[in-house]
Amino acid sequence: MSESHSPAQPPIHWFDDPQDVPADVADWLMEMGSMTRRFEKQGVTVTVQPKRECFVSREELGESEAQQLPESARYWVREVVLFGDDAAWLLGRTVIPEETLTGPDLALVDLGTVPLGRYLFSGNTLTRDYIHLGQLQHEQGDLWARRSRLRLSDKPLLLTEIFLPESPIHRPENKVQNR
Repeated sequence: MSESHSPAQPPIHWFDDPQDVPADVADWLMEMGSMTRRFEKQGVTVTVQPKRECFVSREELGESEAQQLPESARYWVREVVLFGDDAAWLLGRTVIPEETLTGPDLALVDLGTVPLGRYLFSGNTLTRDYIHLGQLQHEQGDLWARRSRLRLSDKPLLLTEIFLPESPIHRPENKVQNR
Protein backbone atom coordinates (compact mmCIF):
# COMPACT_ATOMS: atom_id res chain seq x y z
CA MET A 1 0.00 0.00 0.00
CA SER A 2 2.93 2.36 0.31
CA GLU A 3 4.91 3.66 -2.59
CA SER A 4 7.92 1.48 -1.70
CA HIS A 5 6.07 -1.80 -1.14
CA SER A 6 3.48 -1.88 -3.89
CA PRO A 7 4.84 -0.41 -7.11
CA ALA A 8 1.67 -1.50 -8.94
CA GLN A 9 -0.47 0.37 -6.39
CA PRO A 10 -1.02 3.95 -7.55
CA PRO A 11 -0.28 6.60 -4.93
CA ILE A 12 -3.09 7.91 -2.77
CA HIS A 13 -4.10 11.52 -3.38
CA TRP A 14 -4.66 13.06 0.08
CA PHE A 15 -7.20 15.89 0.06
CA ASP A 16 -6.17 19.23 1.55
CA ASP A 17 -9.80 20.12 2.20
CA PRO A 18 -12.23 17.47 3.53
CA GLN A 19 -15.00 19.47 1.82
CA ASP A 20 -13.71 17.96 -1.46
CA VAL A 21 -15.15 14.60 -0.35
CA PRO A 22 -18.91 13.98 -0.80
CA ALA A 23 -20.80 14.03 2.50
CA ASP A 24 -22.05 10.42 2.28
CA VAL A 25 -18.49 9.18 1.70
CA ALA A 26 -17.01 11.49 4.35
CA ASP A 27 -19.48 9.99 6.84
CA TRP A 28 -17.70 6.65 6.38
CA LEU A 29 -14.18 8.06 6.18
CA MET A 30 -14.57 10.22 9.29
CA GLU A 31 -15.77 7.29 11.45
CA MET A 32 -14.20 7.95 14.85
CA GLY A 33 -14.98 4.51 16.26
CA SER A 34 -13.96 1.09 15.04
CA MET A 35 -14.38 0.53 11.29
CA THR A 36 -14.76 -3.17 12.13
CA ARG A 37 -17.83 -2.36 14.23
CA ARG A 38 -19.16 -0.07 11.50
CA PHE A 39 -18.83 -2.91 9.00
CA GLU A 40 -20.54 -5.34 11.38
CA LYS A 41 -23.52 -2.97 11.51
CA GLN A 42 -24.02 -3.92 7.84
CA GLY A 43 -25.07 -7.39 9.07
CA VAL A 44 -21.91 -9.22 8.00
CA THR A 45 -19.28 -11.32 9.68
CA VAL A 46 -15.98 -9.46 9.57
CA THR A 47 -12.83 -11.52 9.11
CA VAL A 48 -9.19 -10.61 8.57
CA GLN A 49 -6.66 -12.18 6.24
CA PRO A 50 -3.11 -11.06 7.08
CA LYS A 51 -0.99 -10.44 3.97
CA ARG A 52 2.25 -9.18 5.52
CA GLU A 53 3.55 -8.79 9.07
CA CYS A 54 7.17 -7.86 9.71
CA PHE A 55 9.63 -5.27 10.97
CA VAL A 56 11.03 -2.79 8.43
CA SER A 57 13.49 0.09 8.52
CA ARG A 58 12.48 3.73 8.08
CA GLU A 59 13.93 3.62 4.55
CA GLU A 60 11.44 0.89 3.65
CA LEU A 61 8.46 3.10 4.55
CA GLY A 62 6.85 5.31 1.98
CA GLU A 63 7.97 8.93 2.32
CA SER A 64 4.44 10.02 3.19
CA GLU A 65 4.28 7.46 6.01
CA ALA A 66 7.71 8.32 7.40
CA GLN A 67 6.69 11.98 7.69
CA GLN A 68 3.76 10.99 9.94
CA LEU A 69 5.80 9.04 12.51
CA PRO A 70 8.78 9.70 14.79
CA GLU A 71 12.24 8.34 14.00
CA SER A 72 12.68 4.71 15.00
CA ALA A 73 15.22 2.00 14.23
CA ARG A 74 12.39 -0.36 13.21
CA TYR A 75 8.67 -0.26 12.48
CA TRP A 76 6.17 -3.09 12.69
CA VAL A 77 4.16 -3.27 9.45
CA ARG A 78 0.92 -5.20 9.24
CA GLU A 79 -1.00 -5.40 5.97
CA VAL A 80 -4.37 -7.14 5.91
CA VAL A 81 -7.54 -7.57 3.92
CA LEU A 82 -10.76 -7.12 5.88
CA PHE A 83 -13.72 -9.12 4.58
CA GLY A 84 -17.45 -8.56 5.05
CA ASP A 85 -18.70 -12.14 4.80
CA ASP A 86 -16.75 -13.35 1.75
CA ALA A 87 -16.29 -9.98 0.04
CA ALA A 88 -13.01 -8.06 0.36
CA TRP A 89 -14.00 -4.66 1.76
CA LEU A 90 -10.82 -3.02 2.97
CA LEU A 91 -7.04 -3.09 2.68
CA GLY A 92 -5.43 -2.05 5.94
CA ARG A 93 -1.82 -1.08 6.55
CA THR A 94 -0.61 -0.37 10.07
CA VAL A 95 2.85 1.07 10.73
CA ILE A 96 4.01 1.07 14.35
CA PRO A 97 7.31 2.47 15.65
CA GLU A 98 9.10 -0.12 17.76
CA GLU A 99 8.91 2.22 20.77
CA THR A 100 5.10 1.96 20.71
CA LEU A 101 5.34 -1.81 21.19
CA THR A 102 5.88 -1.84 24.94
CA GLY A 103 3.95 -3.36 27.82
CA PRO A 104 0.53 -4.69 26.84
CA ASP A 105 0.80 -3.02 23.40
CA LEU A 106 3.44 -5.56 22.40
CA ALA A 107 0.38 -7.71 21.62
CA LEU A 108 0.03 -5.71 18.38
CA VAL A 109 2.66 -7.94 16.75
CA ASP A 110 0.56 -11.06 17.46
CA LEU A 111 -2.90 -10.01 16.24
CA GLY A 112 -2.97 -12.51 13.38
CA THR A 113 -6.58 -12.77 12.20
CA VAL A 114 -7.92 -10.43 14.92
CA PRO A 115 -9.09 -7.07 13.50
CA LEU A 116 -6.90 -4.18 14.68
CA GLY A 117 -10.03 -2.32 15.80
CA ARG A 118 -10.87 -5.09 18.28
CA TYR A 119 -7.59 -4.39 20.05
CA LEU A 120 -7.48 -0.61 19.69
CA PHE A 121 -11.03 0.09 20.80
CA SER A 122 -11.07 -2.41 23.69
CA GLY A 123 -9.34 -0.04 26.12
CA ASN A 124 -9.53 3.62 26.99
CA THR A 125 -5.95 4.66 26.18
CA LEU A 126 -6.64 5.34 22.48
CA THR A 127 -6.66 8.85 21.01
CA ARG A 128 -6.63 10.01 17.39
CA ASP A 129 -4.49 12.91 16.20
CA TYR A 130 -6.16 13.26 12.79
CA ILE A 131 -7.85 11.56 9.86
CA HIS A 132 -6.65 12.36 6.33
CA LEU A 133 -9.11 11.63 3.53
CA GLY A 134 -7.87 10.38 0.19
CA GLN A 135 -8.59 8.67 -3.08
CA LEU A 136 -6.63 6.53 -5.51
CA GLN A 137 -7.22 5.41 -9.04
CA HIS A 138 -7.91 1.73 -9.51
CA GLU A 139 -8.76 -0.35 -12.58
CA GLN A 140 -12.31 -0.80 -11.19
CA GLY A 141 -12.75 2.92 -10.48
CA ASP A 142 -11.60 5.41 -7.88
CA LEU A 143 -11.26 4.03 -4.36
CA TRP A 144 -11.62 6.03 -1.15
CA ALA A 145 -8.96 5.92 1.54
CA ARG A 146 -8.23 7.33 4.95
CA ARG A 147 -5.12 7.63 7.08
CA SER A 148 -5.17 8.12 10.85
CA ARG A 149 -2.40 8.67 13.32
CA LEU A 150 -3.57 7.04 16.51
CA ARG A 151 -1.97 6.98 19.94
CA LEU A 152 -2.02 4.16 22.45
CA SER A 153 -1.01 5.49 25.87
CA ASP A 154 0.30 8.52 23.93
CA LYS A 155 2.50 6.32 21.68
CA PRO A 156 1.89 6.73 17.90
CA LEU A 157 0.90 4.35 15.14
CA LEU A 158 -0.27 5.03 11.60
CA LEU A 159 -3.25 3.28 10.04
CA THR A 160 -4.07 3.55 6.33
CA GLU A 161 -7.30 2.02 5.04
CA ILE A 162 -8.31 1.64 1.39
CA PHE A 163 -11.97 0.83 0.78
CA LEU A 164 -12.20 -1.82 -1.93
CA PRO A 165 -14.88 -1.82 -4.69
CA GLU A 166 -17.25 -4.16 -2.79
CA SER A 167 -17.10 -2.08 0.41
CA PRO A 168 -20.35 -0.40 1.50
CA ILE A 169 -18.74 3.01 0.94
CA HIS A 170 -18.90 2.29 -2.82
CA ARG A 171 -22.51 1.07 -2.93
CA PRO A 172 -24.77 2.82 -5.43
CA GLU A 173 -26.54 4.79 -2.70
CA ASN A 174 -23.14 6.24 -1.75
CA LYS A 175 -21.96 6.88 -5.32
CA VAL A 176 -21.30 10.44 -6.33
CA GLN A 177 -22.50 11.75 -9.65
CA ASN A 178 -19.66 12.91 -11.88
CA ARG A 179 -18.86 16.48 -11.15
